Amino acid sequence: MGAKADFEVNFTTKFIVKPTNPMVDHPHILSLSNLDLLSGRFPVSYFYFYPNKPHDLHAATDFSSIIESLSTSLASTLNSYYPFAGRIVTNQHTNEPEIMCDNSGVLVVEAHANIPLKNLNFYDLDQSLQSNKLASISPDFPFQIQVTFYTCGGVSITFTFDHALGDATSFGKFLLSWSEIAQKKPVSCVPDHRRNLHLRARCPPSYHSSLDQSFVKCTMEEIMNIPTAKTLIKRLYYIEDSSIKHLQSLASRNGKKRTKIEAVSAYVWKTMVTAIDTKSHGMCKMGWLVDGRSRMHKKENQINPMSNYIGNVLSLAFGEASVGDLKQGSISDVASLVGEAISKVTNEEHFLDLIDWIECHRPGLMLSKVVLGQGGPALVLSSGRKFPVAELDFGFGSPVLGTVCSTIERIGVAYMNQRSSAKGDGSWTVSSILWPELAAALESDSIFQPITTTHLQL
Repeated sequence: MGAKADFEVNFTTKFIVKPTNPMVDHPHILSLSNLDLLSGRFPVSYFYFYPNKPHDLHAATDFSSIIESLSTSLASTLNSYYPFAGRIVTNQHTNEPEIMCDNSGVLVVEAHANIPLKNLNFYDLDQSLQSNKLASISPDFPFQIQVTFYTCGGVSITFTFDHALGDATSFGKFLLSWSEIAQKKPVSCVPDHRRNLHLRARCPPSYHSSLDQSFVKCTMEEIMNIPTAKTLIKRLYYIEDSSIKHLQSLASRNGKKRTKIEAVSAYVWKTMVTAIDTKSHGMCKMGWLVDGRSRMHKKENQINPMSNYIGNVLSLAFGEASVGDLKQGSISDVASLVGEAISKVTNEEHFLDLIDWIECHRPGLMLSKVVLGQGGPALVLSSGRKFPVAELDFGFGSPVLGTVCSTIERIGVAYMNQRSSAKGDGSWTVSSILWPELAAALESDSIFQPITTTHLQL
């Protein structure tokens, strides 16, 4: 499980890739939507790992051809995703961030590791991400890439986005478009960058008073200095399809079938109460990120006009329960609490209220109070079941792993991000930021397995 040699990375080259024929030929400002201001501006890094495939006659295998292929296809992709090649600037009147679409380009960093891919510690992300070895981040570029080559001929690609550019759905569509262009396939998404067309506040704005208890206006400095009561560690887990289906069976009772996310959430929430100081905390919270695209502007028998929208359309659902209820309740009981909490935000009215709440508190950034560390022990789970993993072939084969992890040092909650494994067999990988007691509690069972090269078939 641990690395067999000290993992070192030598950064060799940096260069900028610009759109070859951008849709917009002159600089212009793309104002952020209200929901963009709720993103926290956290950098989001996606990590993809590709083994050496010397027997694949169609795959680019030498380092220079891989870099050239990636750069050429990226430049073509940026033509339609031109905000990703811009800069984040501050509006001098409102002090809010906005995107300067000026085709500045994307930073690409080439690096070489001193170990084969199989010797990387995939489980202990703290070790692998130490000193920004796999994610060197420059604040001047809202989107940047690191391509790391390993002694075995394997490759990892790290894609790091400023959250102001969009959410996971946006980034997934961009990466899938890029891989389609690299493979010379038809592009499946025509991106929609009209941020303030779809997500305008109502006139006059109005919202449910409960949002005042859930969200708060904040500054970038407050976000960067979130108080953390506990040391958090970063780990990557593997969950077998059979374990997920077993939990789903336990959660589905009395004729109500629960989703896999609801079932696994119930298991995690019950486990959380074994790993917190119950003398200090009688209540325990869990949250879920909810994408609003399918909830907004929904009309029967019509294609969702927001399906290709690029930007942030996220809200947070939170459930709160007593330690006693979570301990004594069955998986089915707790799954009911999960479903009830999520259902409160999976509707258009909630998102319209949230947009209006932000409008009433502008200018500035907004964030969930719980994420800012103001709500006691809590964990947020994000489902990435639709995020492309095995599909991301850039001309040198499919990855053995695609995952996500934040490189930020401070966050006010524990966090889990679920992805389908690259095997396509129903298994999951779960990138986690946890307090050590919770990691130990999860690992004491066989469901959350510390990921190994065996799981990845390396």
